[in-house]
Amino acid sequence: MTIPDPGAVGPATLAPALDAIRLSLHVLAASVWVGGQLTLAGLVPTARGLGEGAARSLAQAFARIQWPAYGVLLITGFWNVSATHGGQPTAWQAVLGVKIAVVLLAGLGAAMHSRASSKAGLAIWGAVTALSSVAALVLGVFLSG
Repeated sequence: MTIPDPGAVGPATLAPALDAIRLSLHVLAASVWVGGQLTLAGLVPTARGLGEGAARSLAQAFARIQWPAYGVLLITGFWNVSATHGGQPTAWQAVLGVKIAVVLLAGLGAAMHSRASSKAGLAIWGAVTALSSVAALVLGVFLSG
């Protein structure tokens, strides 16, 4: 009979570390996605004063980190669900369903905002993106317990 080494690293000892990595990546990506939008919204009035096209250039620069962050959110979101979904009550599952819909709406809103050519389109899709992104963040907090 072999006695396991208590100092050995195995799946059971790695699980908390993987949970921390998963959650840290998700929170970091949410910080970029949501926090970046709020920061950019605060910078746009100043950027407009810097000249024609400055705000658009700033938004395009943000998009280079925004979309990878959204991708990380989707990947770690699925990872979160697979790690925690089992045995959750119906109310938790309902909140998860709403969160998934809101996350998809945020992505759609951001894509439409980046393609908008009118001030009204920019405003409407920017608002949809910001509100749905903040809603997804709050719903994530609810789901985390």
